[in-house]
Amino acid sequence: MAMTDLTGPRSGKRVLPPLILHPFSDSSGPGRLVESSRASLMLQGLLPTGELSKDELEQRLLDGRYCELRMLFYVGRDLTRWIEQCLDYAESEPAIRVKGYKFQSFAQMLVDQTPAKVVTKLTQWGVADYKAIFMRAIGLNCMLAEVPGREMLTEEFVRHYYRYSDHLYMCRQHATVFAEIAAGEFEFELYASGEYARMLEKQWGDR
Repeated sequence: MAMTDLTGPRSGKRVLPPLILHPFSDSSGPGRLVESSRASLMLQGLLPTGELSKDELEQRLLDGRYCELRMLFYVGRDLTRWIEQCLDYAESEPAIRVKGYKFQSFAQMLVDQTPAKVVTKLTQWGVADYKAIFMRAIGLNCMLAEVPGREMLTEEFVRHYYRYSDHLYMCRQHATVFAEIAAGEFEFELYASGEYARMLEKQWGDR
């Protein structure tokens, strides 16, 4: 199998570089997210609080939100890198370059015109609200160059980070006029980084 088979055209559509997502959670991440969700339900009176005080529940909620923020930042780093690769590809193809696609063009395509096979794979991974994840991940990367320490962020921002990141995404999208990409103009593959590495190893072994 040739190396180009990973990204080469299969359906007559132009094929963008693959979107590769790297692991972004430490071993304690899932547990914190579960505790945060339970704390939120307890604070709303939907679950018994047991012996936990309101302050303890608030802290668990904020710890989980900060964990979510970190995860989304690293997803956004991968998405931003991919969009930049798409822009390089568009610049290298005269027929695409004349369309004047910008960062916002590919961000909108990713969020609003996600290819069906990418949606299927995300669903298999258990990712349901992928549009919100993509928007918020890109939004956070508009503002943050690195993940700030918990002590650098206000409780207000951590508690409602998802609202702020939604608006950050929209601010970037509205920062300039851009050409929209027609539905179905491009296709691309989605891989977890480990999965993609194994595919490359297999190709190299088949040579």
